[in-house]
Amino acid sequence: MLGLKKLIERLKGTQVHALNPTDSNGVNTTGSSSTPGNCRVKFKGSKQNSSKACSGSGAETLIPFGFPRTDHLEPSIEPHLQPIQLIETLADLFRRSEACLESEKSLIYIEQYSILSSLVTEKMPPCRKATCLGSAWLRYERREDELEGVSPMDCSSRFILECPKATLVSGYDPNSIYDNCKCYQECAKSTDSHISKAKTLEEDSDVSFCVGNEEIDCIRFKIAALSRPLKAMLYGSFKESKSRKIDFSHTGISVEGMRAVDLYSRTRRVDLFPPEVVLELLSFANRFCCEEMKSDLSCIEDALILIEYGLEERANFLVLLRQLPSSLYNPKVMKMFCSFEAKERLASAGHASFILYYFLSQVSMEVNTVSNVTVMLLERLREYAAQKWQKALALHQLGCVLLERQEYTSAQCCFEAAAKASHVYSLAGNARCRFKQGQRYSAYKLMSSVISEYKAVGWMYQERSLYNVGKDKIDDLNTATELDPTLVFPYKYRAVLKAEEKQTTAAILEIDRIIGFKLEPDCLELRAWFFIAIENYGSALRDVRALFTLDPNYRMFNEHVSGDNLIEFLNLKVQQGSQADCWMQLYDRWSCLDDIGSLAVIHQMLVNDPGKSLLRFRLNCQKAAMRCLRLARNLSSSEHKKLVYEGWILYDTGHREEAIARADESISIQRSFEAFFLKAYILADTSLGPESSYVIQLLEEAIRCPSDGLRKGQALNNLGSIYVDCGKLDEATNCYMNALEIKHTRAHQGLARIHFLRNQRKAAYDEMSKLIEKACSNALVYEKRSEYCDGSMAKNDLNMATRLDPLRTYPYRYRAAVLMDEQKDSEAIKEVSKAIAFKPDLQMLHLRAAFYESIGDLKSAVCDCEAALCLEPNHIDTLDLYNKARGT
Repeated sequence: MLGLKKLIERLKGTQVHALNPTDSNGVNTTGSSSTPGNCRVKFKGSKQNSSKACSGSGAETLIPFGFPRTDHLEPSIEPHLQPIQLIETLADLFRRSEACLESEKSLIYIEQYSILSSLVTEKMPPCRKATCLGSAWLRYERREDELEGVSPMDCSSRFILECPKATLVSGYDPNSIYDNCKCYQECAKSTDSHISKAKTLEEDSDVSFCVGNEEIDCIRFKIAALSRPLKAMLYGSFKESKSRKIDFSHTGISVEGMRAVDLYSRTRRVDLFPPEVVLELLSFANRFCCEEMKSDLSCIEDALILIEYGLEERANFLVLLRQLPSSLYNPKVMKMFCSFEAKERLASAGHASFILYYFLSQVSMEVNTVSNVTVMLLERLREYAAQKWQKALALHQLGCVLLERQEYTSAQCCFEAAAKASHVYSLAGNARCRFKQGQRYSAYKLMSSVISEYKAVGWMYQERSLYNVGKDKIDDLNTATELDPTLVFPYKYRAVLKAEEKQTTAAILEIDRIIGFKLEPDCLELRAWFFIAIENYGSALRDVRALFTLDPNYRMFNEHVSGDNLIEFLNLKVQQGSQADCWMQLYDRWSCLDDIGSLAVIHQMLVNDPGKSLLRFRLNCQKAAMRCLRLARNLSSSEHKKLVYEGWILYDTGHREEAIARADESISIQRSFEAFFLKAYILADTSLGPESSYVIQLLEEAIRCPSDGLRKGQALNNLGSIYVDCGKLDEATNCYMNALEIKHTRAHQGLARIHFLRNQRKAAYDEMSKLIEKACSNALVYEKRSEYCDGSMAKNDLNMATRLDPLRTYPYRYRAAVLMDEQKDSEAIKEVSKAIAFKPDLQMLHLRAAFYESIGDLKSAVCDCEAALCLEPNHIDTLDLYNKARGT
């Protein structure tokens, strides 16, 4: 009990120190959870009122902050463009992108990015042009995909579009941005020239670096001491380790620069060189990962100085951008971007633009929404806004930030101005500001007028519900969910309301509705809160563990409690099992297709044994999976495993050939399940054709290697699928049966497919029913079973799939196709439109366009085709339909 008391004090102490941090102006500077772009719903608890929601003293003791209350719940105003007529807007973007000059396309893509950022579909890259800004923005978007030890100026891609050095070349060919950059070509050339490992030279032997016709004599061990890559080159398995002279003519460094490298290696001083040489040292340090040299150069400071001198402005400008967000913390950087003098200098150098400040403001909003830096950057963004959509975006985002800063009058002015620029969604921000200033009825009237004037959208009813009361409030929330089931706030409000009415079980069922298809950390947090209220600490611990697997930095209970503290506390309430018990639980959760339960068990096992990197193998959440793969790579104890994790990272980021090379290198070091499975997975993820037999061979090799049952089951399942594609049904059946023996229940789906191919439809249906017994809350399972039945049974399964996961588009498409077959054209289009309203999916848009074309509504068909092509310009079927609808 002494440990329990100490932990309670720690929790209480956390509350005192974390409450309402402010900056120098007294503005709340709480971190990312209050970001307008984050869908987390804010709420505030009250210790005095917590007893109304708690059912026992244990829960009251555990949560000293009180439980959430409906009167403190509110959704954030999203800081993105949200057009009322989304499809028409996307179609217009496509038409303009086809008609504009190449130099004008960047702004079209930025506008497209600002709209798609608010959708369920993945965001498109903001820039498709080989520029300093485009390269920096792409790196920032993908910064979590980078491997450890990669510097900001390293070329970590293979394409000209993303290469920092290629962006410094004046002019570009728009058709070549996806060609291999010179960095990649040189790297491939040097890889081909590797020779077998040789004896290292004497530590004090001399070496000459040749630049052109000049030779710069250096001390080998001193150059090698600058970085690990240089050490590997000079003492490792490369031919340079045996060479007395090394050609550095193609590294981009001058004779003076190489002499400076030699002098630095001897003296460790950088104050001996002029600015232009410092720039070359910076480039060298980035190229060869010389961390100490970079530290000595203090590259941000030197880049700023060099820009002041007007030397190599593009290169140094790129340094600052590619070091975001860390460079934002430098006062001199902010002075450069925000002061009046800097504004003129950037403009004269051609750097100042709407795109630049849009990028900088997005970074700043992610770092700290309510900071003064964010406000200054958004003010600059507003100054550079020329087109109507630019003004709407800048004003709306500034309004969101000022609203978070509780500067309601100023925020309201921004939202009103954005609305005048035809951004209707800003009226929701206007209403919120009125409400915050005590004008509840005015806010209600404003949202009611929006609902009556425009086509109904979910956010309209969600916003009006804040100003409504009683049954009308619930009706608005239900309408919001019906129009847009992806909105989180209605579920949370209804759940908390049920909890306040002492219906905690019903509250859990309500929040389960959204957790089933949208795994948001704040929803898991709320459910954990409910479980604590009924003293179901085991389920609470499961949700908390899963939450922190998805987001390790998340802070619970209004950001007062860290994950480690809460897990430690809940562990005192729940009996802890051994590592062997965890393995049994993992098998059980995996066999039930329980992602949350699996994440929780994996979290516990990694706490017990952090070196067990294989547990981070694959997760169902892309962002969490990428983070865990990087962590697994960094913690891996062996080179061959590290190569496998690098391979998965490269594959997930689109570098297929490089990923296969990593797998091959890992296999050359040690034959392992992980390496064979990785290579087979990559090869199988394309049209197999003649490669099928090779993939089968790789998977068979993987299965023969030592591994755990979970991954062997996955390999057997994949092998069975390939056998089916090859027409080898008996071999596939054996694979699926063997997978089922080790509790890989997903193999039921493969067996069902085999039954169906053998014209045994009833057996296929029964096979899928066995999987449903294990995973009754999985929408995909019902969707797949519907393929093996007809009529009302199929309809019931698809309706269940939609209830469990409204984001799955197949049920809508199937129901619409049935309606079209029954010549119910308007009902079919209405069914598809229902999903397009909250998920403008490429396939859904293409299907509705086909429906419109079939009934002769060519104008609507063309509009849907253009919207679909805005999302995927090279979709062949849509291009054909588009040309047909236009009569071309």
